[in-house]
Amino acid sequence: KVRQNIIEVALDYLSCGLDPTKSTLFIQSQISELCELTFYYMDLVTVSRLQRNPTVKSEIKMRDFETSIPVGFFTYPISQAADITAFKATTVPVGEDQLPMIEQTREIVRKFNGIYDEVLVEPEVLLPDNAACMRLPGIDGKQKIMEMYTDPLHIKVSDPGHIEGNTVFTYLDAFSRPEHFEEYMPDYANLDELKEHYRKGGLGDVKIKRFLNNVMQEELSPIRARRAEFEKDIPEVYNILKKGSDVARETAAQTLSEVKRAMKIDYFEDQDLIRTQSERYAQK
Repeated sequence: KVRQNIIEVALDYLSCGLDPTKSTLFIQSQISELCELTFYYMDLVTVSRLQRNPTVKSEIKMRDFETSIPVGFFTYPISQAADITAFKATTVPVGEDQLPMIEQTREIVRKFNGIYDEVLVEPEVLLPDNAACMRLPGIDGKQKIMEMYTDPLHIKVSDPGHIEGNTVFTYLDAFSRPEHFEEYMPDYANLDELKEHYRKGGLGDVKIKRFLNNVMQEELSPIRARRAEFEKDIPEVYNILKKGSDVARETAAQTLSEVKRAMKIDYFEDQDLIRTQSERYAQK
């Protein structure tokens, strides 16, 4: 399943517009330096701190790991810190649910730099400009737009409707633009007018779902077209990932070298250490 997901995600990234000549796409598990960085960072984080991480707590509950937490899962925030710091990322785009994970990374960076040397970069968070995109409700492939959850109290078209918690309007907040109304919903000047009518009553769920469907089809059509082109040459997609992994490994290796030097565990590269030890024993 993981092996299949890797190619699916790669196809999605490429079709959404990530350019491998500008963005390095790589497979995390192929960069062994990340594992070594994770191991070193483990000594900078306490068990109690990991247990307090809200994201970890919610994931443990969701996955029913209450009585048997895999160590690898429990230390995931530390692994993520390695993923970020290995490439000296200055900015990390995330959803608001990931803020505790980034804060964990920032703590590790501050602690490492304080104990050893100013080697690691403390990253900043980049949240979506569109507030609706900060936490889009997932439909997890189990629903299509026409089956989306709306307002359980909006039974008849004439009933007043509620916008809050209404998945259809959440997606319209995220994706609809003024030109969409001109094209697909000319009776309304903008989303505010559509919401006002829905709140008053007299606007059916089917109509707004059809509008959302048109919006999403327009948004996704060029992505689907690009994906179809990339799917014609899967070996090239793997080649992109391999090249990206080679580039990523070089960068991570450089950071790891700096980390080991700061920790003074670069025994074979530290010529000053070898020289001073030689002088010390020569004087005996």
